[in-house]
Amino acid sequence: MVEKELTRAEEQIMKVMWQLDKCFVKDIIEQLPDPKPAYNTVSTIVRILETKGFVDHKAYGKTHEYFPIITKEQYSSFATEKLVEGYFENSFSSLFSFFSQKGKIDVKEADEILKMINEMKAE
Repeated sequence: MVEKELTRAEEQIMKVMWQLDKCFVKDIIEQLPDPKPAYNTVSTIVRILETKGFVDHKAYGKTHEYFPIITKEQYSSFATEKLVEGYFENSFSSLFSFFSQKGKIDVKEADEILKMINEMKAE
């Protein structure tokens, strides 16, 4: 279960780890955009992620292979709920209204959302 938010840097590292599934720090660095952060910087962030309960590792001597223990879907659910709770008074309709007023949802997406709602009603 997710209990803590990620910083921007932690989220960037987690996105790479979710993509790779298992990796060493050098593998993470290879996937990051230029300018590449220092090895020690990435290593520190990965250890913070481990402390926060997002990743774990398997040790091979002094080398550690890291892997996520929180899925991208679990974090997405946590972050979305926090967003809706914090900014939209727990109302997904307010969230939808906000994005549609800002032009972030087009007619095709609105139709897809309506289709999902109708499928939910049918169940």
